[in-house]
Amino acid sequence: MTPKTLNIHQEISALRRMTPAQLRDKYAEVFGETVRTGNKPYLIKRIAWRLQCLIEGDISQRARRRAEELAQGADIRVSVPKTKPITESSSFRTTTHSVRMNDDERLPTPGTIITRPYKGRLIKVEVLTHGFECDGKVYRSLSAVAKAVTGSHCNGFAFFRLNNSEVSGGERS
Repeated sequence: MTPKTLNIHQEISALRRMTPAQLRDKYAEVFGETVRTGNKPYLIKRIAWRLQCLIEGDISQRARRRAEELAQGADIRVSVPKTKPITESSSFRTTTHSVRMNDDERLPTPGTIITRPYKGRLIKVEVLTHGFECDGKVYRSLSAVAKAVTGSHCNGFAFFRLNNSEVSGGERS
């Protein structure tokens, strides 16, 4: 594979479909060294970065030297800083909200409406941060929604036809 013939978008799509073992092999191919991790997102990011460097070129030696100079003077943190509890005497309050990380690429982002015709009626499901809403009820999974609709257990991704498609928000049918 030569840099001129690589299409980065196709390569990244192919990486997402690979198993961790296949990604380790690909890592060895593009970096020339083995890796032991099975962390799929990490491997995809590293391989994609390397492929992008092969296609577009790496940073210049001048930029690399400057980055090394800056890194030498930096106070590099090895561990995550401990958070201090907020006291009642604080003049402000900070609120935090949990954010759902979308581990499954088949799953649309929160706010997306998934529609599916089934036995003469249109099933509408809204993707929530923590679950799915259908007919005013919140379900923990798409499979639970599919079971409520059909009366029997079936795979939610298959029922809503999310297995082989990219969903990027908005309404999905």
